[in-house]
Amino acid sequence: MTCAPITPLDRLCATGLSYFGAPALPYVPGVQGVGVASDGSRVWFPTSAGMAPGNGSLAETCAVPSSDLVRVPDGCGDVVAASLGLSAVAAWMALTWRAQLEPGENVVVLGAGGAVGQVALQAARLLGADSVVGVSRRPGDGCIPLEPVSTLAARLREVIGAADVVIDPVFGEPAAAAAQVLASGGRLVNLGGSASDSAVLFSSLLRSRAVSVLGYSNNVLTSEQRAGALEAIFGHAARGELSVDHYVVGLDGVGEAWDSTRRERAVVRVTEVPSAAGVP
Repeated sequence: MTCAPITPLDRLCATGLSYFGAPALPYVPGVQGVGVASDGSRVWFPTSAGMAPGNGSLAETCAVPSSDLVRVPDGCGDVVAASLGLSAVAAWMALTWRAQLEPGENVVVLGAGGAVGQVALQAARLLGADSVVGVSRRPGDGCIPLEPVSTLAARLREVIGAADVVIDPVFGEPAAAAAQVLASGGRLVNLGGSASDSAVLFSSLLRSRAVSVLGYSNNVLTSEQRAGALEAIFGHAARGELSVDHYVVGLDGVGEAWDSTRRERAVVRVTEVPSAAGVP
């Protein structure tokens, strides 16, 4: 192992509140990581830690099937690859696979301050979207502030007019507001429920505009789909086109990082291994 991120999924699995149930104890958390394979290549990989018996990536070594390994290309550092990982896969596949985003379409990204949202904003532009607007609790970076939710639909209409695609990791009232600005044939892709597990969507809106509401989870992907997404993501990262805000801690900082409320993603540096790319 060289490094592994601490993600919301890690925390959710550890609490036992996820739909996977309480994990068998003891176990080592870490649902993904980056390391050096037996052949010396730098690789990213997933684990089922907290979702099934077995240990995860927050350790010096981790055993995973070789079929799950995805090579990290030169130019993309281990920390960058770890910070992107499954969050980037979710954003990329929500846009390309579920939403079937076409060049020239308009995109709204809810939860734009999080890792998924950050990647979705960048990926939508890379995929040829015309207008891309983010909504975040933390104003800045050109995003619309989430509060007050009651005026969000009106604000979105001012900025983007109509949206062909809404990427939604939050659901609840923000999703209901964003749905109001969907164009005819628009698609809302839900990836999570950080705001609420329910939302009020009006039948008249869905029917009159032939709107689609689509669910997404990384767990439904085949290993081939996941690897294909990561190859594209790491390629863009190597060219400096994709990134998420992150900070690095050592193994002795795991406890503090686990409890942190910082917006940036924590990446745990497990061991120092020279990179063939010369990138940290």
